[in-house]
Amino acid sequence: MTTLCSHEDLIATQDALKHVEKSYPALFEQLLHIVNLTRSLQLRYQFMGCLLMDEDPGKNKPSYLHHSVLELYKREIQKLKDNPDFPVIKKTFKSFKKVGYAKISLLLQGAKPETLTGLSVIK
Repeated sequence: MTTLCSHEDLIATQDALKHVEKSYPALFEQLLHIVNLTRSLQLRYQFMGCLLMDEDPGKNKPSYLHHSVLELYKREIQKLKDNPDFPVIKKTFKSFKKVGYAKISLLLQGAKPETLTGLSVIK
């Protein structure tokens, strides 16, 4: 997904993620686990975000992944969604939707907002 966001948007997103990390450390670790799993399986962050937000992943759904691996991934997503504090994540993702799931994921992994400013295509 192509996203265009300002440096201020990215800093606000990073601040919100830091707040989640500080206020809900176990929830944050679960989310980071999902982001890292997404990266390790070479899935699109957009696909991950769609699953988390109950959106249709459309063309972002992987066609190359074995069914059993995809089901395992979905079970891990569901574990996060079953966390009683998950609405905090959902609210954060919704608040910063214009930043994009990919950039949110990269910020979660420690990317600096300066490296993500402007137009970019991240899957």
